[in-house]
Amino acid sequence: MSKSDIRRLQIGKRMSRIVVRDSTVYLCGQVADDYRADVAEQTRQTLAKVDVLLAEAGSSRERMLTATLYLADIRDFEAMNAVWDAWVPEGQTPARACVEARMADPNIRFEISVIAALQETV
Repeated sequence: MSKSDIRRLQIGKRMSRIVVRDSTVYLCGQVADDYRADVAEQTRQTLAKVDVLLAEAGSSRERMLTATLYLADIRDFEAMNAVWDAWVPEGQTPARACVEARMADPNIRFEISVIAALQETV
């Protein structure tokens, strides 16, 4: 495997926001921009970011393989799921894990990391 087999987008000092290897897209953890919002709004904002990043990489939410969801408080599970359920295309649900975790900033209520397949080319 050579470096050319791996494409990195939005490269930062500590991480790339998107890494593409072969036909797989990896997104780093995403959080909302407005940390003052409740968990439902933070979830909406974060999933909107996922849409943008997947599109930039050449994928979409319909191509998600797995998602790992982090909640600062597991009691927010139902409110987060209401937003998630409306966002995930019916019949296209990825493998998923959801855990309670301490966040880097105590005002972050929701974080997600995603692995997806690239769009199929014709």
